[in-house]
Amino acid sequence: MTDAPPGRRGVAALRAGLPAPSEEAAAAYERYLRSERGLSAHTVRGYLGDAISLLDHAARMGIRDPSALDLATLRSWLARLRTSGAARASLARRAAGARSFTAWAHRAGRLGCDVGQLLASPKPGRPLPSVLRQVQARALVELPTDSFDPLAVRDGLVVELLYGTGVRVGELCGLDIDDVDRARRVIRVLGKGGRQRTVPYGVPAERALHSYLRQARPALAVAVSGPALLLGARGGRMDPRAVRRLVHERVASVPGAPDVGPHGLRHSAATHLLEGGADLRSVQELLGHATLASTQIYTHVTVERLRAAYEQAHPRA
Repeated sequence: MTDAPPGRRGVAALRAGLPAPSEEAAAAYERYLRSERGLSAHTVRGYLGDAISLLDHAARMGIRDPSALDLATLRSWLARLRTSGAARASLARRAAGARSFTAWAHRAGRLGCDVGQLLASPKPGRPLPSVLRQVQARALVELPTDSFDPLAVRDGLVVELLYGTGVRVGELCGLDIDDVDRARRVIRVLGKGGRQRTVPYGVPAERALHSYLRQARPALAVAVSGPALLLGARGGRMDPRAVRRLVHERVASVPGAPDVGPHGLRHSAATHLLEGGADLRSVQELLGHATLASTQIYTHVTVERLRAAYEQAHPRA
């Protein structure tokens, strides 16, 4: 077993071998994740994969009904993952998945007590994200664009919006034309968990948007384009994979810039906002973070830069 969750075929194979009570519990848990929590398909697969992995391990230990799960079984499952080479971050995520399952099982009356509450997991640690320096970000968004090439005009807008708003790549690709309020220079974004937020964008992004809507999008649009703001080469809604590819390619054109993708531009936007004096709560709102803790990592980035400047310049460093 690796530190990554089993693939779809691996999960299906494990699920097929579960005892009937465990498989029935897995099916009910899947229905709960999909219908009651409204999670994305990717997130459902992750949570469900963790639960099936745990139930499979329990079955190997002779526990054929989820009602018999105990803390020792959960700890044994994590220990097995650790000895097979799972990383600390993966163990922490798997432990969180197990706690989600046992909490649901207890609420659903399938488990006498929530044994997952006592399950500890290693702190994964949060490596500092790679970010562009402000001069590198400026060079990226100011790369020359062929104004006669619709795809080049679109690509310029993509980079401008990613860095100018800090939105996630999926949020960007999900934008419709009506989600843009050009009079107020804001976009309406549907984020994680179906949470909607309004994010402002700047004058340079408005100029890029104006050029795209006036000349590039009409050239790309076809009968099936619908209301999508950003279109691919064949006229359909732009795919996140295409966005990641173009960002990496454009960043590679900036001398000295680290290799970052769309999420790196999001990191960069947050870092530069804080460096410019924005307060943490405002940045949290802009990024659509559910908790302030998710936003605080960017303060670590700015502190590290301050430390580097101190060590380079101060005579007593």
